[in-house]
Amino acid sequence: MKKTRKYVSMMAAATICGMLSIGIPAVAQASDGSEAVVTSSRSFTPGSKVRADLLTESTATTVEKDSSWGGIESLNVPATKSQAEKDAEAREQQAQEQAQAAASRRQSAQQVSRSAARAARASTTSTVVDAPVSGTGADVVNYALQFQGIPYVYGGTDPATGFDCSGFTQYVFAHFGISLPRTADAQRSVGVPVTDPAPGDLLVTSDGSHVGIYVGGGRMIHAPRPGRTVTVQKLYRDFEYRRLV
Repeated sequence: MKKTRKYVSMMAAATICGMLSIGIPAVAQASDGSEAVVTSSRSFTPGSKVRADLLTESTATTVEKDSSWGGIESLNVPATKSQAEKDAEAREQQAQEQAQAAASRRQSAQQVSRSAARAARASTTSTVVDAPVSGTGADVVNYALQFQGIPYVYGGTDPATGFDCSGFTQYVFAHFGISLPRTADAQRSVGVPVTDPAPGDLLVTSDGSHVGIYVGGGRMIHAPRPGRTVTVQKLYRDFEYRRLV
């Protein structure tokens, strides 16, 4: 029992001493024997203020109110293309070049064709042999055969420019002094109608839409239609025949 009280007393004393050393000012005895209170104090700079200053310094900026920093539209960024875009452009360029080459070939072919047609007309007109004005039906055929290859031209009446069907027959018979009307339908009324045609007879469709010259042997010479030339071919339908010479 005594030991327990002694231990408690010691603990209490230790606690009191600790409190005195922390919160109670030390008491010293003066040289004259009187007691005096001596107080010790220390001051510390608050750490939070340093941190606050550092934060202020790191975030503080000064910007002129009329400063211009530009925008995204002012950036000069080089444009780049993907490989797929480059390949597409290359294919498009190749297609354009091929189209231009094809157009050039077509133009060249057309020029050659026109030149050949002009040469054919010039050759034909330069080698035309005059037949007797009062020729026979055979003379009419021989004269007409010289114009093979002359192109069909609607309204044409001259070998230098081309013939249509009635312009061809009008031109041929005019050489023999026989004047024919201008249209095929009107030419149905000239001459003498025959049922047994002979070379040199005029042949006309029953509706008056086409006219030519009978060559003999079931053939005819005529200017067929646009895109064709004066040619000899087999009779392809029934015709009415008119004898003029």
